[in-house]
Amino acid sequence: MQCSVRWTGEGMSFIAETGSGHSVAMDGAPDGGGRNLAPRPMEMLLAGTGGCAAYDVVLILQRGRHRVTGCTVQLSAERAPEDPKVFTRIDMQFTVRGTALSREAVLRAVQLSHEKYCSATAMLAKTATITHSVQIEEV
Repeated sequence: MQCSVRWTGEGMSFIAETGSGHSVAMDGAPDGGGRNLAPRPMEMLLAGTGGCAAYDVVLILQRGRHRVTGCTVQLSAERAPEDPKVFTRIDMQFTVRGTALSREAVLRAVQLSHEKYCSATAMLAKTATITHSVQIEEV
């Protein structure tokens, strides 16, 4: 996996170009020299964690032939007050939509993601307490 991050030369704006050929903008807060034109780098890390976990949950449910039609993860994080200001707590609230989804299957998918498959939560669990909750919506 590869990625290149380039400063735009304006404020604290950066462009990340991924090995898969995609670009993502990042920017800082105005009080840190940024212009608030894009997500902060740490927000990108949190978003990537949610994406990694949601990917796992959907894939696990699909492979189990469960009729999943949607998955949303709301993440809330706390950071250490001192530099390097790592994440110290991450709460993940999963809302999974589908037809006749069993609570046990969804909980198992979330647990498998957390304990076995999600690389992002495995790394962040070194500094942060990670919790999760599940809501199921029948469609």
